[in-house]
Amino acid sequence: MIKTKINAIIVVEGVTDVAFLTSFIDAEFVSTNGSDVPLQTISYLEMQSKTKPIIVLTDPDTPGQRIRAKLDENIKNLRHCFIAKKDAVKNGKVGVAETDKTVILKALEHQLENKPYSESLLREIDLYSLGLSGAPKSQELRMKIADHFHIGFVNGKQFLKRAKSLNLSYQIIEEAIREIH
Repeated sequence: MIKTKINAIIVVEGVTDVAFLTSFIDAEFVSTNGSDVPLQTISYLEMQSKTKPIIVLTDPDTPGQRIRAKLDENIKNLRHCFIAKKDAVKNGKVGVAETDKTVILKALEHQLENKPYSESLLREIDLYSLGLSGAPKSQELRMKIADHFHIGFVNGKQFLKRAKSLNLSYQIIEEAIREIH
């Protein structure tokens, strides 16, 4: 079997994730061993980020979000890949290792760089006008749009931050909403 070569460090939560991913991806993997990311791991990733891309691929759950936040606090220029929770459940467990190979490879094609979003003019009030915040079905619509742009499970503030990072405009999001409806 030919493996997909990725010239980056892929950060995952545990050894089962590494075992699953190495079956079809040729890359360097770093496991955080849970949501309490050791300082040694952060130091290593920070040092490596100067010469290699760092891709964060954590479980679509609260501990996965915590890991992303902790890494974002400490390391610049991270790239994030997201898998939808609906695609990451098997035998009552949620995680990267419970996902299908094609879902992982698709997620890796949609990397979201953690970069300043000064170019984006999108504002919180725009989310209200688009129905992505403050309306009875906002969460449902926001999840569909988040899936459309591959930005993972998000609340309103996270959606705004990630949309700005992708430099999404009001018009681009509005078009996506029309496509979905």
